[in-house]
Amino acid sequence: MSEALARTNIYTEEDYYNLPENVRAELIDGQIYYMAAPSRIHQEILMFLSNTIFNYLNSKKGPCKVYPAPFAVKLFSEDDRNVVEPDISVICDPNKLTDRGCTGAPDWIVEIVSPSNSSQDYVRKLNLYMDAGVREYWIVDPLSMKIFVYHLEETDFKADSYTFQDKIKVNIYDDLWIDFKALGL
Repeated sequence: MSEALARTNIYTEEDYYNLPENVRAELIDGQIYYMAAPSRIHQEILMFLSNTIFNYLNSKKGPCKVYPAPFAVKLFSEDDRNVVEPDISVICDPNKLTDRGCTGAPDWIVEIVSPSNSSQDYVRKLNLYMDAGVREYWIVDPLSMKIFVYHLEETDFKADSYTFQDKIKVNIYDDLWIDFKALGL
């Protein structure tokens, strides 16, 4: 065999943190994926959800915190090949929080799909989050105006589909509902 075969670089957490500050990227399975600037609608959804979740968590005065992107999440403490930046991360274990972000699986992750990264959110990240122990994962798709809710702590894989006209229960909480109609899109 010839040495001319193409080699894929395997990047690590160190490479991720050495990227220029103005570059948004994620490290998944040792590969760096660059992210485009989010659209206005993406940001409206992000702010609506972040504010709704923040207000709920603040009223409960519990340990859970919500962090919107950019916020680094190292899903596996012993693995330096995966650092993601979910659009929204909810972390209920304060011991997972670090100066750099979060080490370990958040309890709940929300990703807002951009046309350029849809396969990342629907396939690659779904599997990664499931393997890491994320309890609940939402994919919000502004183009189709759908929300896909994955109950990852169930013994049987379960997913539900909703629209921007629905009021959706957050499964990891007893009394949190998010009314997407209030978003006004």
